[in-house]
Amino acid sequence: MGKGFIENVGQWPVRVKNYVQELQNEMKRVTWPTRKQVESTTIVVIFTVFAFAAYFAVVDTIFSRTIGKLFQVFTGQQ
Repeated sequence: MGKGFIENVGQWPVRVKNYVQELQNEMKRVTWPTRKQVESTTIVVIFTVFAFAAYFAVVDTIFSRTIGKLFQVFTGQQ
């Protein structure tokens, strides 16, 4: 542990203060969505999740039945 480490530790409070100031300035420049925009995008996301869930349920059912039939054919079970 040389002088470099001690100097870095001494600079830590200044670096944290600069980071927080830059963060505050950046957050002032953010364009926040309106409540209406948030509600409409939330509805789209919920609809999309349910659509994908239905799609994957159908595909899963088709694959599981197909694989079940293949097992029956190759094992000789009826």
